[in-house]
This record gives sequence, structure tokens and C-alpha cells, in this order.
Amino acid sequence: MKDTENVFLIGPMGAGKTTVGRLLARDLGLQFLDSDQEIEKSANASISWIFDVEGEFGFRRRESRMIATLTEQQEILLATGGGAVLDSENRILLKDRGIVVYLYVSLEAQLSRKLEDKNRPLLRGADREQRIRELYEDRHPIYSELADIRVEAKRKFPQLVSRAVKRELNRYRTGSVAVD
Repeated sequence: MKDTENVFLIGPMGAGKTTVGRLLARDLGLQFLDSDQEIEKSANASISWIFDVEGEFGFRRRESRMIATLTEQQEILLATGGGAVLDSENRILLKDRGIVVYLYVSLEAQLSRKLEDKNRPLLRGADREQRIRELYEDRHPIYSELADIRVEAKRKFPQLVSRAVKRELNRYRTGSVAVD
């Protein structure tokens, strides 16, 4: 059992990490932070602009620095970007500094939510369906391994997902939940 009040949401684009995170943070009395939004504030630029100018490598470097900074705080709920888990140092920091919650959505749900999304740098200029499939195949095993808790996020109402996460957090903290 982790001795922390920090909660870190991981999962793919379209899982609802930001929306659910805001609701959950309010319910748990934690400060809500979104790593992508914090990167944008720090850079005074959009994620898309950072990708265009610095490429994915430059963005991931910024993301790692931001994850290191944000996870040092206490009593936060952090919604991470979908690719934050790709960096092994990020995974260590998330695992060591908080309870990691995987908001799981099936590949089919991701396709229905993000196939037409034109604002995702990783989906631009690509066969969107194929790219979403590749991201799922690459990242799902990492999310699953890193997570202390996994919650289905396919529900249409973020309030229901937030309640489910809160319920699982209570079970985890009392030691009555099995870790995958």
C-alpha cells in the first residue's frame, strides 16, 4: 500500500482523463493538474505547436520534465498525457509518488471517440484508424503493468467513471482490491 494522497490518471487519448480528473479531484479534495495543460502554460504554446517545431522527441523531453516537477507535489490528482508512460523514468516517478489509475477504454471505443479528431498531433497525416490501433497495441500493456487500479472508462457520463474510480481508490486504500 502506498502512503500517499496523490492520484495519477493514465490511459489513452479519449479515455476522459481530464474530464474525469476534474470531477474526481473535487470529490477527493485534491488539486487537479493536467500535464499537457501545464506544458502548454510553461511553453506558452499549444501541444500541436510544440510537436510541429520540436517534434515528438522535444515534446516528450518537456513532458518528462513536467511529470518530474508535478509529481513532487502533494495532494494532487494528475491527468497525464497518453504517451507519458512511454518514458521509463516517468513510470518510476508515477509508481513511486502516487496511486496510478488506468482509465481503460477498448480499442473500439477509442476509434469511435478519436477517429475524426483533427487536434491530436500523433494522428495528423496518418491513417487515423491504423495509428490508433498501433498506439493501443504499444501502450495498453504499459498502462496495465503500471496501474495500481484499472477502471473501465467507457461510460458516457464522466460522473459515473469518477464514482467508479473513487470506489476503487477506497478499496485500494483499505487493501481490499487485487492489483493486476
